[in-house]
Amino acid sequence: MKDRTKSEKIFGTDGVRGKANRSPMTVETALALGRAAGKIFRSHEGKHRVVIGKDTRLSCYMFENALISGLCSMGVDTLMVGPLPTPGVAFITRAYRADAGIVISASHNPYYDNGIKFFSSDGFKLPDTWEKQMEELVSTNNFDDSLPADHDIGKNFKVTDADGRYIEFAKATFPRRLSLKNLTIALDCANGAGYKVAPLIFRELDAKVFVYGNNPDGLNINLQCGSLYPETIQKAVIEHRADVGIALDGDADRVIMVDENAQIIDGDTILAICAKDMQRRGILKGNKVVSTVMSNFGFVKAMEELGIEVIKSQVGDRYVIQDMLEHDANLGGEQSGHLIFLDHNTTGDGLVCALQVMRIMIETDSKLSDLAALVKKYPQVCVNVKVSSKPTFEALPGVNQKVAEVEEILGDSGRVLLRYSGTENICRVMVEGPKLQQVQQLANQIADEVRKQIGTPEK
Repeated sequence: MKDRTKSEKIFGTDGVRGKANRSPMTVETALALGRAAGKIFRSHEGKHRVVIGKDTRLSCYMFENALISGLCSMGVDTLMVGPLPTPGVAFITRAYRADAGIVISASHNPYYDNGIKFFSSDGFKLPDTWEKQMEELVSTNNFDDSLPADHDIGKNFKVTDADGRYIEFAKATFPRRLSLKNLTIALDCANGAGYKVAPLIFRELDAKVFVYGNNPDGLNINLQCGSLYPETIQKAVIEHRADVGIALDGDADRVIMVDENAQIIDGDTILAICAKDMQRRGILKGNKVVSTVMSNFGFVKAMEELGIEVIKSQVGDRYVIQDMLEHDANLGGEQSGHLIFLDHNTTGDGLVCALQVMRIMIETDSKLSDLAALVKKYPQVCVNVKVSSKPTFEALPGVNQKVAEVEEILGDSGRVLLRYSGTENICRVMVEGPKLQQVQQLANQIADEVRKQIGTPEK
Protein backbone atom coordinates (compact mmCIF):
# COMPACT_ATOMS: atom_id res chain seq x y z
CA MET A 1 0.00 0.00 0.00
CA LYS A 2 1.43 3.36 -0.97
CA ASP A 3 1.92 6.22 1.47
CA ARG A 4 -0.58 9.06 1.33
CA THR A 5 -0.32 12.48 2.92
CA LYS A 6 -4.04 13.09 3.24
CA SER A 7 -6.23 10.71 5.27
CA GLU A 8 -8.83 8.87 3.23
CA LYS A 9 -12.32 8.42 4.70
CA ILE A 10 -12.93 4.69 4.81
CA PHE A 11 -15.32 4.41 7.77
CA GLY A 12 -19.03 4.72 7.06
CA THR A 13 -21.94 4.58 9.50
CA ASP A 14 -21.26 0.90 10.22
CA GLY A 15 -17.50 0.53 9.97
CA VAL A 16 -15.65 -0.08 6.71
CA ARG A 17 -17.73 -1.68 3.98
CA GLY A 18 -17.55 -2.44 0.27
CA LYS A 19 -17.09 -5.15 -2.33
CA ALA A 20 -14.65 -7.80 -1.12
CA ASN A 21 -11.23 -7.59 -2.80
CA ARG A 22 -11.99 -4.08 -4.09
CA SER A 23 -11.01 -0.83 -2.38
CA PRO A 24 -11.55 -0.17 0.47
CA MET A 25 -12.30 -3.81 1.36
CA THR A 26 -8.89 -5.21 0.42
CA VAL A 27 -6.48 -7.40 2.33
CA GLU A 28 -4.01 -4.50 2.36
CA THR A 29 -6.56 -2.24 4.06
CA ALA A 30 -7.47 -4.96 6.57
CA LEU A 31 -3.79 -5.49 7.43
CA ALA A 32 -3.29 -1.74 7.87
CA LEU A 33 -6.47 -1.48 9.97
CA GLY A 34 -5.18 -4.27 12.20
CA ARG A 35 -1.89 -2.44 12.64
CA ALA A 36 -3.61 0.90 13.21
CA ALA A 37 -5.94 -0.59 15.82
CA GLY A 38 -2.99 -2.34 17.45
CA LYS A 39 -1.03 0.89 17.69
CA ILE A 40 -3.97 2.73 19.25
CA PHE A 41 -4.78 -0.03 21.74
CA ARG A 42 -1.12 -0.43 22.75
CA SER A 43 -1.04 3.26 23.62
CA HIS A 44 -3.85 2.77 26.15
CA GLU A 45 -3.87 0.78 29.35
CA GLY A 46 -5.50 -2.60 28.95
CA LYS A 47 -5.01 -6.28 28.26
CA HIS A 48 -3.80 -5.65 24.69
CA ARG A 49 -6.06 -8.29 23.26
CA VAL A 50 -8.81 -8.10 20.67
CA VAL A 51 -11.74 -10.44 19.94
CA ILE A 52 -12.38 -11.19 16.25
CA GLY A 53 -15.66 -12.63 14.98
CA LYS A 54 -17.16 -13.00 11.53
CA ASP A 55 -20.15 -14.15 9.54
CA THR A 56 -20.11 -16.87 6.87
CA ARG A 57 -18.92 -15.00 3.74
CA LEU A 58 -16.17 -16.60 1.68
CA SER A 59 -14.00 -13.49 2.01
CA CYS A 60 -14.13 -13.51 5.83
CA TYR A 61 -11.21 -15.94 6.03
CA MET A 62 -8.75 -13.68 4.21
CA PHE A 63 -9.82 -10.57 6.14
CA GLU A 64 -9.61 -12.46 9.42
CA ASN A 65 -6.02 -13.52 8.67
CA ALA A 66 -5.06 -10.00 7.59
CA LEU A 67 -6.48 -8.41 10.75
CA ILE A 68 -4.81 -11.01 12.97
CA SER A 69 -1.47 -10.41 11.22
CA GLY A 70 -1.77 -6.65 11.63
CA LEU A 71 -2.75 -6.79 15.29
CA CYS A 72 -0.16 -9.40 16.26
CA SER A 73 2.57 -7.45 14.45
CA MET A 74 1.83 -4.56 16.80
CA GLY A 75 2.03 -6.71 19.93
CA VAL A 76 -1.68 -7.33 20.44
CA ASP A 77 -3.07 -10.81 21.14
CA THR A 78 -6.11 -11.91 19.13
CA LEU A 79 -9.00 -14.15 20.17
CA MET A 80 -10.85 -15.83 17.28
CA VAL A 81 -14.47 -16.76 17.96
CA GLY A 82 -15.35 -17.90 14.42
CA PRO A 83 -18.81 -17.31 12.92
CA LEU A 84 -20.85 -15.66 15.68
CA PRO A 85 -23.65 -13.06 15.73
CA THR A 86 -22.43 -9.49 16.06
CA PRO A 87 -24.06 -9.15 19.52
CA GLY A 88 -22.20 -12.32 20.52
CA VAL A 89 -18.89 -10.68 19.64
CA ALA A 90 -19.85 -7.60 21.69
CA PHE A 91 -20.71 -9.87 24.63
CA ILE A 92 -17.49 -11.93 24.37
CA THR A 93 -15.46 -8.70 24.16
CA ARG A 94 -16.91 -7.61 27.49
CA ALA A 95 -16.61 -11.08 29.02
CA TYR A 96 -12.90 -11.32 28.16
CA ARG A 97 -12.30 -7.68 29.14
CA ALA A 98 -10.58 -7.24 25.80
CA ASP A 99 -9.47 -3.87 24.45
CA ALA A 100 -11.84 -4.22 21.53
CA GLY A 101 -13.93 -6.53 19.40
CA ILE A 102 -13.93 -6.73 15.61
CA VAL A 103 -16.72 -8.13 13.44
CA ILE A 104 -16.08 -9.06 9.81
CA SER A 105 -19.49 -8.83 8.17
CA ALA A 106 -21.60 -6.85 5.72
CA SER A 107 -24.76 -7.61 7.70
CA HIS A 108 -27.75 -7.96 5.33
CA ASN A 109 -25.73 -7.41 2.12
CA PRO A 110 -24.94 -10.16 -0.44
CA TYR A 111 -21.87 -12.42 -0.09
CA TYR A 112 -19.71 -10.33 -2.44
CA ASP A 113 -19.76 -7.40 -0.01
CA ASN A 114 -17.95 -7.41 3.29
CA GLY A 115 -17.17 -5.06 6.13
CA ILE A 116 -15.08 -4.53 9.25
CA LYS A 117 -16.54 -2.89 12.35
CA PHE A 118 -15.04 -2.34 15.78
CA PHE A 119 -16.39 -2.46 19.32
CA SER A 120 -14.73 -0.80 22.28
CA SER A 121 -13.95 -2.70 25.48
CA ASP A 122 -17.45 -2.01 26.85
CA GLY A 123 -19.12 -3.52 23.77
CA PHE A 124 -20.23 -0.23 22.18
CA LYS A 125 -19.09 0.87 18.75
CA LEU A 126 -15.83 2.82 18.68
CA PRO A 127 -15.99 6.60 19.07
CA ASP A 128 -15.61 8.65 15.88
CA THR A 129 -12.31 10.06 17.15
CA TRP A 130 -10.75 6.58 17.26
CA GLU A 131 -12.01 5.79 13.77
CA LYS A 132 -10.47 9.05 12.52
CA GLN A 133 -7.16 8.11 14.15
CA MET A 134 -7.26 4.75 12.40
CA GLU A 135 -8.01 6.37 9.05
CA GLU A 136 -4.98 8.65 9.44
CA LEU A 137 -2.73 5.72 10.32
CA VAL A 138 -4.03 3.61 7.43
CA SER A 139 -3.42 6.51 5.02
CA THR A 140 0.18 7.12 6.07
CA ASN A 141 0.81 3.37 6.52
CA ASN A 142 3.86 4.19 8.62
CA PHE A 143 4.16 1.80 11.53
CA ASP A 144 7.92 1.22 11.53
CA ASP A 145 8.50 3.34 14.64
CA SER A 146 5.82 1.40 16.55
CA LEU A 147 6.74 -2.21 15.82
CA PRO A 148 7.44 -4.17 19.01
CA ALA A 149 10.50 -6.31 19.64
CA ASP A 150 10.30 -9.88 18.35
CA HIS A 151 9.57 -11.29 21.81
CA ASP A 152 6.60 -8.90 22.18
CA ILE A 153 4.76 -9.93 19.01
CA GLY A 154 1.14 -10.85 19.75
CA LYS A 155 -0.27 -14.38 19.84
CA ASN A 156 -3.44 -15.72 18.25
CA PHE A 157 -5.85 -17.88 20.25
CA LYS A 158 -9.08 -19.67 19.36
CA VAL A 159 -12.00 -19.28 21.78
CA THR A 160 -13.50 -22.76 21.60
CA ASP A 161 -16.47 -22.09 23.87
CA ALA A 162 -17.65 -18.80 22.30
CA ASP A 163 -20.85 -20.35 20.90
CA GLY A 164 -21.77 -21.87 24.25
CA ARG A 165 -21.06 -18.66 26.14
CA TYR A 166 -23.30 -16.64 23.84
CA ILE A 167 -26.07 -19.26 23.93
CA GLU A 168 -26.10 -19.11 27.73
CA PHE A 169 -26.05 -15.31 27.65
CA ALA A 170 -29.06 -15.19 25.31
CA LYS A 171 -31.01 -17.80 27.30
CA ALA A 172 -30.37 -15.84 30.50
CA THR A 173 -32.53 -12.99 29.11
CA PHE A 174 -35.51 -15.39 29.14
CA PRO A 175 -37.06 -16.14 32.57
CA ARG A 176 -36.19 -19.53 34.09
CA ARG A 177 -39.80 -20.01 35.18
CA LEU A 178 -40.94 -19.99 31.53
CA SER A 179 -40.50 -22.41 28.65
CA LEU A 180 -41.06 -22.35 24.89
CA LYS A 181 -42.42 -25.92 24.95
CA ASN A 182 -45.85 -24.90 23.66
CA LEU A 183 -44.52 -22.84 20.76
CA THR A 184 -43.71 -23.95 17.23
CA ILE A 185 -41.11 -21.72 15.60
CA ALA A 186 -40.12 -21.34 11.95
CA LEU A 187 -36.57 -19.97 11.95
CA ASP A 188 -34.57 -18.51 9.04
CA CYS A 189 -30.88 -18.04 9.87
CA ALA A 190 -30.05 -16.35 6.51
CA ASN A 191 -27.15 -18.81 6.04
CA GLY A 192 -25.33 -16.36 8.27
CA ALA A 193 -23.60 -15.98 11.61
CA GLY A 194 -26.56 -17.30 13.60
CA TYR A 195 -26.80 -20.62 11.77
CA LYS A 196 -25.35 -22.68 14.65
CA VAL A 197 -26.39 -20.82 17.78
CA ALA A 198 -29.94 -19.73 16.88
CA PRO A 199 -31.54 -23.20 16.58
CA LEU A 200 -29.79 -24.32 19.78
CA ILE A 201 -31.04 -21.34 21.81
CA PHE A 202 -34.69 -22.03 20.97
CA ARG A 203 -34.42 -25.82 21.22
CA GLU A 204 -32.70 -25.65 24.60
CA LEU A 205 -35.70 -23.62 25.76
CA ASP A 206 -37.92 -26.53 24.58
CA ALA A 207 -39.43 -25.00 21.44
CA LYS A 208 -40.28 -27.06 18.38
CA VAL A 209 -38.12 -25.48 15.67
CA PHE A 210 -38.18 -25.80 11.88
CA VAL A 211 -34.92 -24.35 10.59
CA TYR A 212 -34.16 -22.72 7.25
CA GLY A 213 -31.03 -20.97 5.98
CA ASN A 214 -28.64 -22.95 8.16
CA ASN A 215 -26.36 -24.41 5.47
CA PRO A 216 -23.87 -21.64 4.64
CA ASP A 217 -21.44 -22.25 1.78
CA GLY A 218 -19.73 -18.86 1.73
CA LEU A 219 -21.83 -17.62 -1.17
CA ASN A 220 -25.45 -18.06 -0.03
CA ILE A 221 -25.58 -15.66 2.93
CA ASN A 222 -28.76 -13.52 2.64
CA LEU A 223 -29.47 -15.17 -0.72
CA GLN A 224 -33.28 -15.10 -0.99
CA CYS A 225 -33.46 -15.76 2.74
CA GLY A 226 -33.28 -13.92 6.03
CA SER A 227 -34.83 -10.67 7.20
CA LEU A 228 -34.80 -9.03 3.74
CA TYR A 229 -36.67 -11.98 2.21
CA PRO A 230 -39.42 -12.76 4.73
CA GLU A 231 -41.36 -14.69 2.05
CA THR A 232 -39.30 -17.77 2.98
CA ILE A 233 -40.39 -17.71 6.60
CA GLN A 234 -43.97 -16.74 5.72
CA LYS A 235 -44.29 -19.93 3.66
CA ALA A 236 -42.68 -21.94 6.46
CA VAL A 237 -45.14 -20.60 9.03
CA ILE A 238 -48.05 -21.69 6.84
CA GLU A 239 -46.51 -25.08 6.03
CA HIS A 240 -45.74 -25.99 9.65
CA ARG A 241 -48.65 -24.10 11.23
CA ALA A 242 -46.10 -22.32 13.36
CA ASP A 243 -46.96 -19.87 16.13
CA VAL A 244 -44.20 -17.51 15.10
CA GLY A 245 -41.65 -17.01 12.34
CA ILE A 246 -38.21 -15.53 13.00
CA ALA A 247 -35.98 -14.21 10.21
CA LEU A 248 -32.45 -13.06 11.06
CA ASP A 249 -30.01 -11.20 8.84
CA GLY A 250 -26.43 -12.18 7.98
CA ASP A 251 -24.90 -11.17 11.31
CA ALA A 252 -28.05 -11.80 13.39
CA ASP A 253 -28.18 -8.32 14.89
CA ARG A 254 -31.63 -7.70 13.43
CA VAL A 255 -34.84 -9.71 13.27
CA ILE A 256 -38.10 -9.59 11.36
CA MET A 257 -40.94 -11.71 12.75
CA VAL A 258 -44.02 -13.31 11.23
CA ASP A 259 -47.24 -13.99 13.13
CA GLU A 260 -49.33 -17.18 13.05
CA ASN A 261 -51.23 -15.82 10.03
CA ALA A 262 -47.96 -15.30 8.12
CA GLN A 263 -48.22 -11.51 8.44
CA ILE A 264 -44.89 -9.66 8.66
CA ILE A 265 -44.12 -7.93 11.96
CA ASP A 266 -41.37 -5.37 11.39
CA GLY A 267 -39.09 -3.53 13.80
CA ASP A 268 -41.56 -0.70 14.45
CA THR A 269 -44.24 -3.09 15.68
CA ILE A 270 -41.78 -5.22 17.66
CA LEU A 271 -40.45 -2.04 19.30
CA ALA A 272 -43.99 -0.97 20.23
CA ILE A 273 -44.81 -4.41 21.69
CA CYS A 274 -41.65 -4.37 23.81
CA ALA A 275 -42.12 -0.74 24.90
CA LYS A 276 -45.66 -1.45 26.11
CA ASP A 277 -44.46 -4.53 27.99
CA MET A 278 -41.57 -2.71 29.65
CA GLN A 279 -43.89 0.15 30.61
CA ARG A 280 -46.31 -2.37 32.15
CA ARG A 281 -43.48 -3.89 34.19
CA GLY A 282 -42.18 -0.48 35.26
CA ILE A 283 -38.76 -0.91 33.66
CA LEU A 284 -39.02 1.47 30.67
CA LYS A 285 -36.51 4.14 31.72
CA GLY A 286 -37.94 7.64 31.58
CA ASN A 287 -41.06 6.25 29.90
CA LYS A 288 -39.32 6.87 26.56
CA VAL A 289 -38.16 4.95 23.52
CA VAL A 290 -35.72 5.82 20.72
CA SER A 291 -36.75 5.13 17.13
CA THR A 292 -35.69 6.69 13.81
CA VAL A 293 -37.01 9.14 11.26
CA MET A 294 -38.12 6.11 9.21
CA SER A 295 -40.52 4.90 11.90
CA ASN A 296 -44.10 4.56 10.70
CA PHE A 297 -46.57 7.20 11.90
CA GLY A 298 -48.72 4.35 13.21
CA PHE A 299 -45.90 3.47 15.64
CA VAL A 300 -45.63 7.06 16.86
CA LYS A 301 -49.40 7.24 17.35
CA ALA A 302 -49.44 3.97 19.33
CA MET A 303 -46.71 5.28 21.64
CA GLU A 304 -48.53 8.60 22.12
CA GLU A 305 -51.68 6.74 23.18
CA LEU A 306 -49.62 4.89 25.82
CA GLY A 307 -48.01 8.12 27.00
CA ILE A 308 -44.57 6.96 25.87
CA GLU A 309 -42.22 9.65 24.56
CA VAL A 310 -40.66 8.90 21.15
CA ILE A 311 -37.16 10.26 20.50
CA LYS A 312 -36.35 10.21 16.78
CA SER A 313 -32.80 9.39 15.74
CA GLN A 314 -30.96 9.23 12.44
CA VAL A 315 -31.20 5.87 10.67
CA GLY A 316 -28.53 3.42 11.82
CA ASP A 317 -28.20 1.45 15.05
CA ARG A 318 -25.06 3.47 15.86
CA TYR A 319 -27.17 6.66 16.04
CA VAL A 320 -30.01 4.96 17.89
CA ILE A 321 -27.57 3.80 20.57
CA GLN A 322 -25.98 7.27 20.78
CA ASP A 323 -29.38 8.84 21.40
CA MET A 324 -30.30 6.13 23.90
CA LEU A 325 -27.18 6.92 25.92
CA GLU A 326 -27.70 10.67 25.58
CA HIS A 327 -31.34 10.50 26.71
CA ASP A 328 -30.79 7.70 29.27
CA ALA A 329 -33.20 5.32 27.50
CA ASN A 330 -32.94 1.54 27.73
CA LEU A 331 -35.00 0.61 24.65
CA GLY A 332 -34.55 1.66 21.05
CA GLY A 333 -34.78 0.29 17.57
CA GLU A 334 -35.31 0.60 13.86
CA GLN A 335 -38.00 -0.43 11.43
CA SER A 336 -35.43 -2.75 9.82
CA GLY A 337 -35.41 -4.94 12.91
CA HIS A 338 -32.42 -3.66 14.89
CA LEU A 339 -33.67 -3.55 18.48
CA ILE A 340 -31.40 -2.57 21.34
CA PHE A 341 -32.19 -3.63 24.90
CA LEU A 342 -29.46 -1.85 26.88
CA ASP A 343 -30.41 -3.81 29.99
CA HIS A 344 -29.18 -6.91 28.14
CA ASN A 345 -26.63 -5.95 25.47
CA THR A 346 -24.83 -3.00 23.90
CA THR A 347 -25.91 -3.59 20.31
CA GLY A 348 -28.86 -4.89 18.31
CA ASP A 349 -29.53 -8.57 19.03
CA GLY A 350 -32.03 -10.43 16.86
CA LEU A 351 -32.15 -13.52 19.05
CA VAL A 352 -32.55 -11.72 22.37
CA CYS A 353 -35.25 -9.59 20.75
CA ALA A 354 -37.17 -12.64 19.52
CA LEU A 355 -36.95 -14.17 23.00
CA GLN A 356 -38.46 -11.03 24.56
CA VAL A 357 -41.40 -11.09 22.14
CA MET A 358 -42.09 -14.77 22.83
CA ARG A 359 -41.86 -14.14 26.58
CA ILE A 360 -44.55 -11.46 26.19
CA MET A 361 -46.69 -13.88 24.15
CA ILE A 362 -46.46 -16.47 26.93
CA GLU A 363 -46.94 -14.09 29.87
CA THR A 364 -49.97 -12.40 28.33
CA ASP A 365 -51.33 -15.62 26.77
CA SER A 366 -51.52 -13.79 23.44
CA LYS A 367 -50.93 -14.67 19.83
CA LEU A 368 -48.38 -12.53 18.03
CA SER A 369 -51.14 -11.10 15.83
CA ASP A 370 -52.96 -9.89 18.97
CA LEU A 371 -49.85 -8.11 20.21
CA ALA A 372 -49.16 -6.61 16.78
CA ALA A 373 -52.64 -5.05 16.65
CA LEU A 374 -51.19 -2.33 18.89
CA VAL A 375 -49.77 -0.60 15.78
CA LYS A 376 -52.04 0.38 12.92
CA LYS A 377 -49.63 1.02 10.08
CA TYR A 378 -49.88 3.86 7.60
CA PRO A 379 -49.00 2.74 4.05
CA GLN A 380 -45.29 3.44 3.61
CA VAL A 381 -43.28 2.93 0.42
CA CYS A 382 -39.49 3.10 0.19
CA VAL A 383 -37.84 3.18 -3.24
CA ASN A 384 -34.07 2.62 -3.47
CA VAL A 385 -32.32 4.52 -6.27
CA LYS A 386 -28.72 3.64 -7.18
CA VAL A 387 -26.77 6.89 -7.41
CA SER A 388 -23.41 7.93 -8.83
CA SER A 389 -22.84 10.63 -6.20
CA LYS A 390 -24.33 11.96 -2.96
CA PRO A 391 -24.76 15.74 -3.22
CA THR A 392 -26.92 17.54 -0.67
CA PHE A 393 -30.57 17.44 -1.66
CA GLU A 394 -30.60 21.25 -1.56
CA ALA A 395 -28.25 21.12 -4.57
CA LEU A 396 -30.87 19.22 -6.61
CA PRO A 397 -33.58 21.79 -7.46
CA GLY A 398 -35.61 19.36 -9.58
CA VAL A 399 -35.80 16.91 -6.67
CA ASN A 400 -36.69 19.68 -4.22
CA GLN A 401 -39.50 20.87 -6.46
CA LYS A 402 -40.93 17.36 -6.81
CA VAL A 403 -40.76 16.79 -3.04
CA ALA A 404 -42.58 20.09 -2.43
CA GLU A 405 -45.31 19.05 -4.88
CA VAL A 406 -45.76 15.69 -3.15
CA GLU A 407 -45.82 17.27 0.32
CA GLU A 408 -48.53 19.66 -0.84
CA ILE A 409 -50.61 16.72 -2.10
CA LEU A 410 -50.22 14.79 1.18
CA GLY A 411 -50.71 17.74 3.52
CA ASP A 412 -50.83 16.74 7.20
CA SER A 413 -51.82 13.16 6.39
CA GLY A 414 -48.41 12.01 5.18
CA ARG A 415 -44.74 12.78 4.84
CA VAL A 416 -41.70 12.48 2.58
CA LEU A 417 -38.18 11.52 3.62
CA LEU A 418 -35.08 11.39 1.41
CA ARG A 419 -31.79 10.07 2.70
CA TYR A 420 -28.62 8.44 1.45
CA SER A 421 -27.55 5.02 2.67
CA GLY A 422 -24.53 5.19 4.95
CA THR A 423 -23.10 1.95 3.54
CA GLU A 424 -24.13 1.87 -0.15
CA ASN A 425 -24.43 4.27 -3.12
CA ILE A 426 -28.19 4.41 -2.73
CA CYS A 427 -30.72 7.18 -2.20
CA ARG A 428 -33.76 6.02 -0.25
CA VAL A 429 -37.04 7.74 -1.12
CA MET A 430 -39.71 7.16 1.54
CA VAL A 431 -43.30 8.36 1.22
CA GLU A 432 -46.00 7.71 3.82
CA GLY A 433 -49.70 8.47 3.56
CA PRO A 434 -53.26 7.17 3.97
CA LYS A 435 -53.64 5.42 0.58
CA LEU A 436 -51.16 2.80 -0.66
CA GLN A 437 -51.69 3.31 -4.39
CA GLN A 438 -51.24 7.06 -4.07
CA VAL A 439 -48.14 6.63 -1.91
CA GLN A 440 -46.57 4.25 -4.46
CA GLN A 441 -47.18 6.67 -7.32
CA LEU A 442 -45.77 9.64 -5.42
CA ALA A 443 -42.68 7.72 -4.26
CA ASN A 444 -41.96 6.62 -7.83
CA GLN A 445 -42.33 10.18 -9.10
CA ILE A 446 -39.68 11.44 -6.67
CA ALA A 447 -37.45 8.41 -7.36
CA ASP A 448 -37.63 9.12 -11.11
CA GLU A 449 -36.48 12.69 -10.52
CA VAL A 450 -33.58 11.50 -8.33
CA ARG A 451 -32.66 8.94 -11.00
CA LYS A 452 -32.72 11.62 -13.68
CA GLN A 453 -30.32 13.88 -11.79
CA ILE A 454 -27.84 11.57 -10.03
CA GLY A 455 -28.84 8.01 -10.93
CA THR A 456 -26.27 5.42 -11.98
CA PRO A 457 -26.29 5.10 -15.79
CA GLU A 458 -27.91 1.91 -17.09
CA LYS A 459 -25.33 -0.58 -18.38
